[in-house]
Amino acid sequence: MNSVASAGHQARGAARQATNSRTFERLARFGMACRGVLYALVGILALQIAFGGGGEEADKTGAVHTVAQQPFGTVLLWLMAVGFAALALWQLSEAVLGGQDAKHRVESAARTVVYALVVGTVISFLLRGTTGRSSDEQSKDLTATVMDWPGGQLIIGAVGLGIVALGGYWIYQGVKKKFLEHLNTAGMSPKVHGVVEKLGMIGYSARGVIAVAAGIFFLQAAITYDPDEAKGIDSTMRAFADTPLGPWLLVVVALGLVVFAAYCFCEARWRRT
Repeated sequence: MNSVASAGHQARGAARQATNSRTFERLARFGMACRGVLYALVGILALQIAFGGGGEEADKTGAVHTVAQQPFGTVLLWLMAVGFAALALWQLSEAVLGGQDAKHRVESAARTVVYALVVGTVISFLLRGTTGRSSDEQSKDLTATVMDWPGGQLIIGAVGLGIVALGGYWIYQGVKKKFLEHLNTAGMSPKVHGVVEKLGMIGYSARGVIAVAAGIFFLQAAITYDPDEAKGIDSTMRAFADTPLGPWLLVVVALGLVVFAAYCFCEARWRRT
């Protein structure tokens, strides 16, 4: 038993040493920059939709298609796959090996899943020429499947409440500037600090608004027992254009995502790893 425990301890030590290496840190920071590219593309695609020129969906699927259409698109997608894989491994190490509290471990585990799904989307396109189903199709199919389970309607309602809570948490992070806790602010000049602070406040709030809206649609699907009411990122974004404010609300939210993309690039530079 002691030998097994010793082997496990050595394995954890080796894993911790690998994830704390300079090379891994650089890969993780590169992944943060890739995350910024993804958010920027989703924001730009949403702006195109707002002004009536959108051809791609405003989600990660549309973003991957957009990258693929650029010169050296395949190379760029492979680089993005590497970057997001590094982010997934970094967050996995934080969830399993990090000395954080339970709340931060759960957050890291959730981010691991999100980044792994992005890697899967990119790899699927590179190997098969398709990204699979869009976020809207996935949301509807998943909702329909879960609703067939015992208590499925309550589960979907709980998921909707969870997404709304997540959106509210992001808005709280933005308003209260909680994101600064993860940055090396001591290495910033006062001017840079002010810019990064504003980018984070706007960006996190925009993400939160989108999540709250998506969660409400899941709640609506649960209440009406209609899976088609569940919406992915693309349909949620388009729904902003159907409000009394028209496409201008979508423009504001889309610009918020572009601002968050700029924050991601700053995070790649000053994030504590």
